[in-house]
Amino acid sequence: MTRAVAAMPVGHRIAMILLSLLCLTGLARIGEGAVIPAKAITAQLLLERAFDRSRAEHRLVKPWPWADMAPVLRLGVPRLGVDRLVLDGGSGQAMAFGPTLLPGGARPGDPGVAVIAAHRDTHFGFLRDLRVGDGIDVDGVDGTHRHYRVTGQQIVRWDRFAVPEQAGASGLALSTCYPFDAVRHGPLRYVVQTVLVDGR
Repeated sequence: MTRAVAAMPVGHRIAMILLSLLCLTGLARIGEGAVIPAKAITAQLLLERAFDRSRAEHRLVKPWPWADMAPVLRLGVPRLGVDRLVLDGGSGQAMAFGPTLLPGGARPGDPGVAVIAAHRDTHFGFLRDLRVGDGIDVDGVDGTHRHYRVTGQQIVRWDRFAVPEQAGASGLALSTCYPFDAVRHGPLRYVVQTVLVDGR
């Protein structure tokens, strides 16, 4: 203890200790808030390498040995400069690292609607800026390329969303929590609908 601190009255020393603890607590809370965005950025770098290896080796490659998912698609929105890697499986844990292709929907390019979901505060924050007519490019690890066009958006309760029937057509639905600026989870989802324009 320095002489200056030792010379302080006991009440001042206690106040100084409490202020220091308050500052440390604040820093810890800020660090907690940065965890999800930091994981998302780091994961994208590792996922990028896994996606490139998957294309080169013609098999799914995990981004790290204990991962329970692998990148299967690259999703891009040229007008917005968006480039995201999409994971298989659709689990909530995988969603911390990137958008996920949800089971139960069609595979991209197949008849029906494929559904991709991601968090509104990281990978799918750009959904609020999509407009009807925007193009969305989807590249698969199998070398396929598909181009979709945005046809609309809707806000629905999570338990009332149903994949729309598109007889013989192929589409893509992008889903995230809503509203975009909320800090708590809620029952609403923002869904962007698209239709396949070109695929090869």
